[in-house]
Amino acid sequence: MYLCYSDLIESNYHTECVFYLKRKDHYYYRAHKEGYRSRAVFKLKQLNNKFGIFRGAKAVLDLCCAPGGWLQIAREELGDEGVVVGVDINKISSIDDVNFICGDILEEETLNQILSVSKEFDVVLSDCSPKVSGVWSVDHERQIFLAKASLNIAKRVLKKGGTLVIKAFQGNEYPQFLNEVRQCFDYVKTTKPSASRKASAEMYIVAKNFRKK
Repeated sequence: MYLCYSDLIESNYHTECVFYLKRKDHYYYRAHKEGYRSRAVFKLKQLNNKFGIFRGAKAVLDLCCAPGGWLQIAREELGDEGVVVGVDINKISSIDDVNFICGDILEEETLNQILSVSKEFDVVLSDCSPKVSGVWSVDHERQIFLAKASLNIAKRVLKKGGTLVIKAFQGNEYPQFLNEVRQCFDYVKTTKPSASRKASAEMYIVAKNFRKK
């Protein structure tokens, strides 16, 4: 059965808002104080500090980018130069010097729109989360489905030697997905930033040196 992106995706904006209502933690207050759109920015900051994700990057693509916190970090890291592109099925408020595409990552037309901005990217980011059904096995499979869609886009747009940072929920499908990533990159590490909530099953896969065919 074909599922469209809107059936699966829950924007990070919605997810963050639910978390805010439940518990405003240290990272929420920091994000608000520092002018960021979500607490998730600190996950990316911590990943970048550890792995140097943006080192030498001139073009960055952020998939499932709403509400735009990771785009803010990418724009900061690239400075006044370079290209930053964000994609989400939900519209976001504009960010200076960021190209936003409102589209479904499962559709070829969205890929065409990405390529119309830049033919290749140094870094692809993916922080996709599914709509929560309440059934863990379903939620896990849906999230991995979105992660695989992000990986497929990355394989189409990453430069040789490029970097992928992608979220994946732990579960039965996780090892196989991790293996798929390892087949495409020379360097692959998994990690959970301290900014991630302890109860979360999310892991981040940092993959470097893309083996472009």
